[in-house]
This record gives sequence, structure tokens and C-alpha cells, in this order.
Amino acid sequence: MTSIQNESKVLMCMQCGMCSGSCPESEMTPFNIRMLVRKRQLKRDIEKSIPWYCTSCGECTLRCPRDVKPSEMVFELRAGLVEEGEIPVTIQKALENAYVQKNPWGRPRTKRGAWQDELEVKVPHVKDTASKRLLFTCCIQAYDPRCMVMPRNVAQILKKGGVEVGVLGAEESCCGNEIRRMGEAGLFEELQGGNIAAFEKYAVKEIIALSPHCMNALKNEYGELGIQVSHYSEVLAGMIREGSISLKGSYNKKVIYHDPCFLGKQNKIFDAPRHILGAIQGLELMEYKWCRENSLCCEGGGGRMFYEAEVSYLRNSEKRVLEAVEKGAEVIATSCPFCVMTLEDPATEKGLQVKELSEIVVEVLG
Repeated sequence: MTSIQNESKVLMCMQCGMCSGSCPESEMTPFNIRMLVRKRQLKRDIEKSIPWYCTSCGECTLRCPRDVKPSEMVFELRAGLVEEGEIPVTIQKALENAYVQKNPWGRPRTKRGAWQDELEVKVPHVKDTASKRLLFTCCIQAYDPRCMVMPRNVAQILKKGGVEVGVLGAEESCCGNEIRRMGEAGLFEELQGGNIAAFEKYAVKEIIALSPHCMNALKNEYGELGIQVSHYSEVLAGMIREGSISLKGSYNKKVIYHDPCFLGKQNKIFDAPRHILGAIQGLELMEYKWCRENSLCCEGGGGRMFYEAEVSYLRNSEKRVLEAVEKGAEVIATSCPFCVMTLEDPATEKGLQVKELSEIVVEVLG
């Protein structure tokens, strides 16, 4: 959406408060999305730190009765700050890293496929596959030791079910989902262009994204690719229904499922992860009070992974853990690496495990 289009959208706001009433940061932090929209309408100054509290969960945009798209307005505010150089040092570093190494962590691009090092049978380059089906890895899964297990697990599960996939390795760049939300539209377009060029070079026909954030960018923000894009949970749920993989082991634990914003709220994928968990013997599936469309954001998206809030408050991830304990859950399951990273520390302190969906599936894989 262009600046002019967004400006006209903002003028449509009737200050009903639906946005701030549903915002996970409202009343906990100085962030008040309704007030930001009003200041934008009146062309009032906005404190430079305020836009960075947004997690880009999208709740405000989903709830707005006038289609104002408040979250897009926040990205535009951030873009102005980026252009002026008035941004937190940690955000600046993440953007610089994405520009140089094509990932916000600044890890060597040549190590993008290092998650395969512990695999007995390596995943081939997509050019060497007949299916031209690409397994697209999130930056955090490619480089963070805790999350590298996720692509390994999914690759193992897909192989077990006879689904051929390939990778791009060092030719894969950050999807740019968080980059655009941090206000760097130009860098997003550069990353997008690099990935699209690789897809076209190797005639990619299908993409299985390992992160909801990557899936969202590839599916909704890359334009018409002519490529089928799915989250891996959709693929696994289909394989279970078709019987191409069997879950023979038991997982005798009480598991509470946390809906990631980019998978659930923004892309309406609620049932696939639950179908997978529901197919596992012995697993007792539990639900949060705020789940599915109303799931509470973990606060990991929209650049918040790279921004430390200036105020102290009870984080949403801590609230999720406390509710899980209250309900008697033993494991918090989710299907997003960002959620895993935000939930794990507070969960560990309370004696709970946090498991990404693929970690549970691989334990019971027949």
C-alpha cells in the first residue's frame, strides 16, 4: 500500500477503539494504536520509540470495521524513522545484517544450509529434484542452534512419507517478512527479488515454508508467483489423512497448543496443527482461553525479536506459560520458531517443555 493510499485510509478512522481494545500491547506498554491513528490524522508528533512496540500480529487490522489497516500505518511510521536514521541500534544492526548477509542475524550466507550437517541423508538442491518442490527455511531455523532441529525434523518426516523436496542452500535469502515490518521496504524488495530470481532459475513449482512468517511473505506479499505455497503443518496433516506417514508411538502428555499469529490470525490455518496433534496416541490436547482467531501474540514478530522494550511488564509469553500451568499442561506446543523462542525461557522456569510441532511428530513417527 502506498503512502497516499494509507493516508486516505487513516482519515476513515472513526476512533471506535476496536484496534486498541484487541491489541496485545495496549495498556501494558506505551503503545496505543488508536491514539497513533488519531495523531496521524491530526498530523501530531509521535514519540520515536512508540512504533517499535508493535508486534505486527495484525489484530488491529483484522478487527477494524472501516478497513483502516492500522498495522500498515505503523510500518509506514517506521519507514520514516528508518529514512531519518532515528531507529534503535538493535534494529539498525538487524537491517544491516540482512543487507550484507541476507539474514538479520548476520551469520555467513554460506552457512545457510548448516542445519543439514547432522542429517544422515542430505536434502538435495532443488535443481536436482524431479518435483521442483522447495523446502524454504526461516533464518532463525537456519542459524539458531535451538531452531535448527526444526528443518531437520521436517526433512526427515517428508522423506519418511515419500515427499521429495529440495533446498536452495546459500542461494536462499531472508523472506523479508520482518524486514518490511521494520520499515525497510526497499530492502524487502531486494530480498524478494533475489528469492524470486532463484525460484525462476530452478523452475520451482511448490514451496513448503517451515515458518508462518516466511509462508505469509511468500504467499501474500511476493505477488503472483504461480507457485503453490504451504506451511509444513498443512502438508503433514494431509500426509496423516492419506496414510503416507503413520504415528505409531505414544505421547502420554497433556499438550496445550499456542496459535502463532502469522499462521492463525493472518492466514486462517487453525485446524492442520490440531489435526496432527489429535492423531497422536496418548496425547491430551488442551486449549487456551484465548485461542484460534483470538490467540494471544507471543510478541516475537514485527521486529520485536530485535527490540528490547523500554518498560518492564508481564510479557504475553509469560501469561501463556502461567495459563498453561494453571490448566495442568505439561507441554506447550506451537508451530512457529518465533513462538518457541519467546515461550521457552518462561516455560523452563515453570518446569514446562516447549515443543515445536515437528519435534513431537518425529518422536512418534512410525
